[in-house]
Amino acid sequence: MKLLGAVLAGGRSSRFGSDKAEVMFDGMRLLDHAVAALGKQCDAVMVIGREDARYECAPDLPVSDLGPLGGLAGALAEVERKGFDAALTCSVDNLVLPDDLTTLLGPGPAVIAEQPTVGLWPAGLLKPLLAFIDTNSKRSLRGFAAHVGARMAVSPVPIPNINRPADLADLADLADLQK
Repeated sequence: MKLLGAVLAGGRSSRFGSDKAEVMFDGMRLLDHAVAALGKQCDAVMVIGREDARYECAPDLPVSDLGPLGGLAGALAEVERKGFDAALTCSVDNLVLPDDLTTLLGPGPAVIAEQPTVGLWPAGLLKPLLAFIDTNSKRSLRGFAAHVGARMAVSPVPIPNINRPADLADLADLADLQK
């Protein structure tokens, strides 16, 4: 299966208070950590929802400010445009992913239950997603996952989710303990 890794990076980081993608952790930006985590498991990786000169990027669709659904739509458009079989997604603050993520989520559609931005989305879901965005007033990734019958998988390792600066500080403390 030819996989496109897609880092969903178009969020506002409103709970964090600044642009999470640019925040440094362990010598790298959070965005760089997420790209590296997906890169181990995909044929190519793109950043969706922002421009960054270091990576190939694509916009959220159909417009920005739709949260993860807009990022997923942008990723699925790139899957179709480039001839990939599926998109493997994560958000900009998912720094650690299971080594066997594609096996855990395969064949897809499937998401990590506690982190639905981490998902495997087969080609062919762009049209249903755009229709869902257009007709559903509660535009949530969980809602779309349920709509298309995505399987909810459980990660064998905790996947950090960094919503506030304190979450990053807790992660740094844990990393220090593990050294």
